[in-house]
Amino acid sequence: MRMFAVMVAALLASFQAEASSLDAVESKLFTIHDFKLDSGMTLPEVTIAYETYGALAADGRNAALIEHSYTSSHHAAGFYAESGAPPGEKAGDIGWWDKVIGPGEAIDTDRLFVISSNALGSSYGSTNPASLDPNTGKPYGPHFPAFTVADIARAQKALVDSLGVKHLVLVAGPSFGGFEAYQWAVSDPDFVSGVAPVFTAPYSPFPPHGDVQLTAALANDPNWNGGQYYDNGGVAATLAKIRVAILESYGVEALLKDKIANPAMRQAAIVSGARTWARSFDANGLVALLRAHETFDVRSQFGRIKAKVLYVLSRTDKQFPPAIAPAVMSALKAAGVDARYVEIDSEIGHLAFGYQTEKWSPTLKNFVAELMAPH
Repeated sequence: MRMFAVMVAALLASFQAEASSLDAVESKLFTIHDFKLDSGMTLPEVTIAYETYGALAADGRNAALIEHSYTSSHHAAGFYAESGAPPGEKAGDIGWWDKVIGPGEAIDTDRLFVISSNALGSSYGSTNPASLDPNTGKPYGPHFPAFTVADIARAQKALVDSLGVKHLVLVAGPSFGGFEAYQWAVSDPDFVSGVAPVFTAPYSPFPPHGDVQLTAALANDPNWNGGQYYDNGGVAATLAKIRVAILESYGVEALLKDKIANPAMRQAAIVSGARTWARSFDANGLVALLRAHETFDVRSQFGRIKAKVLYVLSRTDKQFPPAIAPAVMSALKAAGVDARYVEIDSEIGHLAFGYQTEKWSPTLKNFVAELMAPH
């Protein structure tokens, strides 16, 4: 199976940049004390993992913020330095938007100071259910306080402020990261010039109670123990099966079929990659993030948006199908928002946000140039 893991990693990397000029990337940590959540509960300490690329201008107004998808990390561009990788990643790993972020790219690090932030609740360095509760000295587990997309954005705002940023040119992100881009547009309307939500929506289009269904699936694992599995072997085997289903709904079969012709070998590669991911991602964190995202809906707040909006969807995306676009665009226009829509033609569904960036990043490049043009 290790052979298949190497194979799928190599194949997926082949869809990414051949080389990156951001070759000494380091994951960093920012800590907030007594962070109050929308629920009214307070986390004694919140750590947010992040990366930066490029340099901040003296006036602090050339920054961009990147949001990651549901199961991804904040490693959006470049290669980690030997000692710069967070838990779950390693030196040499390439960022998932490396063709979008970098010198001369759509999000140009020669002009922009780019911050890629891990989300509260994610498993790549930020405070999450596997983190130790300072009150007990044990992992929070299933008792991690419920949080919202607005909480995620508020923690990021504290991070952005701590770095000396006075204004964001752009907030961009794919999938669940696009939720956060929309959230920024309504939460801090005067702080953001533009948002680029990619393969996403300003609300959760998924059926309700997905977190309950996910928990039920995880509970089939003999080690589940009500979510308290940290001392009895974990639930990686069951989590890997769930990951396979997620990847298949995203379009991984279409992505790999031209590279791995044999269906059995293709499935083995997908399973191997899922097992590798499941060893680094916390199952309670997967539930907590889903719970946060499925309550997301900012459509009633469109009137607050002052940022320009670039909305991008894919023809074959089953997660965020283009059928949702007309109502979203109509509501944005009715609220007086400067919004434009791009639909790309792709056969690989949701995964085109990372593996076919050439189909939409030129539009993003023009959008960013417009945001940065003198007024």
